[in-house]
Amino acid sequence: QVQLVESGGGSVQAGGSLKLSCRGSGYIFSSCGMGWYRGKERELISSINVDGITAYADSVKGRFTISQDHGRNTLALQMNSLKTEDTAVYYCAADVGCLYPSGGDYVRTTSKSWGQGTRVTVSS
Repeated sequence: QVQLVESGGGSVQAGGSLKLSCRGSGYIFSSCGMGWYRGKERELISSINVDGITAYADSVKGRFTISQDHGRNTLALQMNSLKTEDTAVYYCAADVGCLYPSGGDYVRTTSKSWGQGTRVTVSS
């Protein structure tokens, strides 16, 4: 089963930085795109596809950087120049199509996989 575990959240003053991490397991990490989302509505913040192409929401462009380490099965979000508006629970997610072992075969997920979330609080 695809499992994603976020870490790195916490409290920081406006203008500060945090780095979030997401450790994936149970699937081939490089087989699907991934992204970071925030809030109960799970707004898309940043994504990276299987070719390494990245995209950012306008609200975080120039401040956040998404990256992945295939060797460690880790997705990261470097968050700089944090604003109070960035306060939210941040979620890591894997797109559909992730390959995972099942009954001697590899099959692809048919729904998005989500981590449990990590809380970020930015104070003025």
